[in-house]
Amino acid sequence: TGAIGLYNVGQTCCLNSLLQVFLMNTRFTGLLRRITVPPHDAQKRKNVPYQMLLLLEKMQCGKQKAVSPMALACCLSVHGVKLFVQYDAAQLFLTLWNLIKRQMKKLELIEELSYLYTVCVQEHLACQKCSFETKRNSSMLTLPLPLLDSNSHMLKTLEHCLQYFFHPEELTDHNMCFCEQCGRKTPFLQSMKLVHLPETLTIHLKRFCFEKSAYIRKLSHYLPFPQDLDFNAVLTENQCEADDKERAGWQYELFAVVAHSGSTSCGHYCAYIRSLTECKWYCFNDSEVCQVLWDDVKCTYGHSNLYWAETAYLLFYMKKHPQ
Repeated sequence: TGAIGLYNVGQTCCLNSLLQVFLMNTRFTGLLRRITVPPHDAQKRKNVPYQMLLLLEKMQCGKQKAVSPMALACCLSVHGVKLFVQYDAAQLFLTLWNLIKRQMKKLELIEELSYLYTVCVQEHLACQKCSFETKRNSSMLTLPLPLLDSNSHMLKTLEHCLQYFFHPEELTDHNMCFCEQCGRKTPFLQSMKLVHLPETLTIHLKRFCFEKSAYIRKLSHYLPFPQDLDFNAVLTENQCEADDKERAGWQYELFAVVAHSGSTSCGHYCAYIRSLTECKWYCFNDSEVCQVLWDDVKCTYGHSNLYWAETAYLLFYMKKHPQ
């Protein structure tokens, strides 16, 4: 089945969960199998894509219920990802992805990796006093969605979070920008428009937020997310900057959920992943792997009355392709 666990070798539950999401993604492992193998042993030990490939083959060839990711963990420690440290899954995902991209030598693999994971948006700034407007395209690895609106009210669903993220914002008072055409600071309208969505879309639910006292608190409230997500049904025409061909591919199906349980200072990660070959859901909790139902995955929606509740933190959606 490919559902093999990873032993925790030193507070590596976060790393293990992300590795399972990477390695259960057959589109990613297809790229991994085409990397250039480093010629020397010293280079092999420091090469993250190569060590991930070795771990993948170890997981697929072994008959045990779990394998140790120690060689990969040691490789990552050379690049600053230490053992016995608690990580934020969103930050570690970015770190891992950048290391993989940097060490993939083939230009076509780098381009395919970017196409597989990166979102393209267009940032707009428009002066409200004149017609001056600036546009700038930028890429992001995740869509970092706030769970609260500007009045600190809880957003009710994932779709509401997406709509709020792409909703225009007025920059007034002390947030005004300098307008080159007006020659002074003026109110601006800031907006972000969606240009391109990748094959594997990563959504970061910003459940950890700063209070005014600089205290970080976890938002555990109920936030449902769908198995099927159609961006054309969620966003308006004004929130998109894409042609019909691009938008026709904005149909997604949930592939994985990285969930966090515990508090901001002491927590645990596990991953719920839908096998692309079996279309069954599995829970990967370090060395323990078991088949689960969609109702089990829905338990990660959150519950505001359960302080230690398991809540979805990263969502991975896979683009649908017509049969």
